[in-house]
Amino acid sequence: MEVALSIVEKLQHQPNSTLSTICFIIITILCVLIKFTRRNNKFNKLPPSPPKLPIIGNLHQLGTLPHQSLKALSDKYGPILLLQLGQTKALVVSSADIVEEIVKTHDVAFSNRANTKAAKVLFYQCKEIAFAPYGEEWRNKRKLCVLELLNTNRVKSFHPVRTNEVSTMINSIHEACAKGSSVNLSKLIIVTSSNISYRCIFGLRFETSDDGQKSIAEVVRKMMSQFLKFGVGDLFPSLDWVDVLTGFMSRLKVTFAELDEFLEEVIEEHKRKKRDENNKDFVDILLQLQERDMLDFELNGDTMKALLLDLLVAGSDSISSTIEWAFAELANSPKVMKKVQEEVRRIVGGKSMIEENDLNQMNYMKCVIKETLRLHPPGPFLIPRETANSVEIKGYHIPKKVTVYINSYAIHRDPKLWDNAEEFIPERFEGNQQIDYKVIDSQFIPFGIGRRGCPGMSFGVASLEYVIANLLYWFDWNVPNNNNSALIDMSEISGLNISKKQPLYLKPIPYQPNSFSQTVS
Repeated sequence: MEVALSIVEKLQHQPNSTLSTICFIIITILCVLIKFTRRNNKFNKLPPSPPKLPIIGNLHQLGTLPHQSLKALSDKYGPILLLQLGQTKALVVSSADIVEEIVKTHDVAFSNRANTKAAKVLFYQCKEIAFAPYGEEWRNKRKLCVLELLNTNRVKSFHPVRTNEVSTMINSIHEACAKGSSVNLSKLIIVTSSNISYRCIFGLRFETSDDGQKSIAEVVRKMMSQFLKFGVGDLFPSLDWVDVLTGFMSRLKVTFAELDEFLEEVIEEHKRKKRDENNKDFVDILLQLQERDMLDFELNGDTMKALLLDLLVAGSDSISSTIEWAFAELANSPKVMKKVQEEVRRIVGGKSMIEENDLNQMNYMKCVIKETLRLHPPGPFLIPRETANSVEIKGYHIPKKVTVYINSYAIHRDPKLWDNAEEFIPERFEGNQQIDYKVIDSQFIPFGIGRRGCPGMSFGVASLEYVIANLLYWFDWNVPNNNNSALIDMSEISGLNISKKQPLYLKPIPYQPNSFSQTVS
């Protein structure tokens, strides 16, 4: 620029120079400077961005189903996008190759969390695992959960809880069969999976309420609804004060107070009534660890409540939504339904109860679950991350403090990775030991990947397999008023997990185990 100014000054003292010559020289110099700057300024090598509007940026392009909208944008503009959401920036990754590079080369840089106001208020300023910042304390808390709460032996110890709650569900369905009526399978699945989680965590059932007071189920529903909402300050930090005026912050604090009161009462009740070793829930285990005082971090009251709330949120919706989608897909695929039922019934062999060892042999049922998780990952964006520092990905500069959304929904439906990617084909997982719940590569990531992958995978899978196996074993399932038309509406509704927009109603027909050997022979 100094060169350009010097030339302009000289030309101003030359009477024969014309204005057009001056402009031409200045423009030429500026073009050279701009080209040189772009070549040497890595901040101009940002990922592509769709066209945006003033002030709101790309917010209008998220739509009511962001995972689908962002997949469509990625299909058009590329597998890595930089969006402007209000005053904040977000990186959207929709490629298995890019995810693999992130995990193998830059996992630490991408291991922080991008937390909203709701997460900070409701989760004790993020003192737990899912939303805590990456660091030594987070590693110690995660280690505690993996080794003490979610290890294989602990998951097995909760088998009686799963058995009891599933038996209650099966009896309810038998009652509906006696009346010849259809059942709201969505509701039954939600109650059963929630009861399993609540009993394992708190020793309480999902709908428990005392003396007409608001049940914890109602409080959790309200919390989940609020948790999904962005405050104005989340997208426009300069307008942070608006959330106080609108009452958004006060509503969060009221819900937090209700949750905190419940958790405090549960912990105090557990302190008064210590259980024997064979009947301990997660509260008992944490209290026992607190008494030993041998942890690498302080397990105080708020940290304990935050961890319990983490387990509650992670263990409820994701299980029920996956089971719901599995039966919706099976109802639309009668041949697959028949094949998986034949496997389950052959392995159980007419017994009155499905045993854990039976589940280990149900390979095709596991394929059905994997295919369901592929098409309907519980959290399509996993939990958003935040870059701890600037990095280079595929030649693009990724700035520091950018929110990162990994679109597992888009990756799981990528036609470059999956044949007939939009179709429900469990057979694609048969004989493929390289693709499992515990991913080896990044093309199948329903439980996340890298350091921030879900530590409760084994707990969730145990419930998934047991509930699905029992529903397949004890009943045949028909679509009500089926006239050989397209069967189940597969429309989605966005939430913490993507659920069916319409409840799943199916008509159960009791299965008689004693007649199985005759029917299959």
